[in-house]
Amino acid sequence: MELRYLTAGESHGPVLTAIIEGLPANLDLAEADINRDLARRQEGYGRGGRMQIERDQVEILSGVRWGKTLGSPLTLSVRNRDWENWSQKMSPRSEDRMTDQAITQPRPGHADLTGVIKYHQDDCRNILERSSARETAARVAVGAVCKRLLAELGMEVLGYVAEIGGIVAVGDAVPFRERFQRSEESPCRTFDVDAEQRMMAAIDQAREAGDSLGGVVEVAVLGAPLGLGSHVHWDRRLDARLAAAMMSIQAFKGVEIGLGFEAARRPGSQVHDEIAWQGQQFVRLTNRAGGLEGGMTNGAPLVVRGAMKPIPTLYQPLQSVDFVSKQPFAAAIERSDVCAVPAAAVVAEAMVAIELARAVLEKFGGDAMEDLQGNLAAYMEYVKGF
Repeated sequence: MELRYLTAGESHGPVLTAIIEGLPANLDLAEADINRDLARRQEGYGRGGRMQIERDQVEILSGVRWGKTLGSPLTLSVRNRDWENWSQKMSPRSEDRMTDQAITQPRPGHADLTGVIKYHQDDCRNILERSSARETAARVAVGAVCKRLLAELGMEVLGYVAEIGGIVAVGDAVPFRERFQRSEESPCRTFDVDAEQRMMAAIDQAREAGDSLGGVVEVAVLGAPLGLGSHVHWDRRLDARLAAAMMSIQAFKGVEIGLGFEAARRPGSQVHDEIAWQGQQFVRLTNRAGGLEGGMTNGAPLVVRGAMKPIPTLYQPLQSVDFVSKQPFAAAIERSDVCAVPAAAVVAEAMVAIELARAVLEKFGGDAMEDLQGNLAAYMEYVKGF
């Protein structure tokens, strides 16, 4: 069965919900496994006031009994603590409508204006509530489940910050696992202590100026077997699916795998990874491809980066136009972050985990973890003996 998921809920609604279908039975899963990543998503230097209100915790409503998945759809719920302050503004009942609360001043850089026109709405809130990055809490919950699945199969998904506001973390020689471990102790979720201090100073400057900062996050996957994905059809290429998943994250404007855009600037001799036979196995002498060749994993670490634009809600607002009066206004301000790049690293980690779990289940299948693990073990024996 294909791994599928769906999220629902608004930023200030009562709950965010996710349903996952296609998980094998007998996967060990606890709410604590998910809550760990929900907490990580709320951390990071530059986060705004909303994170002082929410303390995200998941509730598993179906698909798990006594700590193990059943093979049936899994339902996850994350409550919005701020709902109590929005129960009338976001009420589903027509009698609670507040006609004086309509937002008619769309914010630059958001879905507001296009969404209002597309969906025939008269209030930006009907668009911004769902387009908000608050939705990523549900996706992080789904990603945490997928990380549990991958961990049982010997795979690690490690996300961290590579750049904020043009300040680049330096440490290409630092192993991926060490980068991740260092970043987990960092307010900016980065592995370079010197860069971290400059990032924090830049965030402080942006806050004082009423501005915001973006950056680049990196996700490395260790232990992924050779052969996930396919070269046969465009929509089965794992690099294409990873790119789509990363670009689906709110405010992401670019994706790279391996060298990414740098590959276009180098001659071929400095781009492609030479193959050698070492220790009774094939290896790549470098990993410029980022672990993907021809739409398939090649056994090297998988390396994906995503570029996040600065948060478009500014405390020194940009100019906009009221879509009713057509008069110019300073854009409306919703409570926002100065920099959400550290949190975005956790979201990117989740999206990579989801796509990788999908690819693993497509290749190795199985209705229960025992089937999946047996199929993977048999395949790895085949690869070892090739």
